[in-house]
Amino acid sequence: MKRKQDNKTRLQSLRLEHRDLDDVILRLMKNGASNLLQVKRLKKRKLFLKDEISRLESGSIPDIIA
Repeated sequence: MKRKQDNKTRLQSLRLEHRDLDDVILRLMKNGASNLLQVKRLKKRKLFLKDEISRLESGSIPDIIA
């Protein structure tokens, strides 16, 4: 039970960071981001977070044999 709660907390944290990165990237691009390398790194981190979120979500869905 504790592990399930840990995953839920971790998912919330990852989703929040993903959303925050989205905001930062949009703001940087809107302001004509002069540091394209920074934007690229943020996008890479955002993609990593998305993959991690998907991995945790797929692990939290019980297998149902029909």
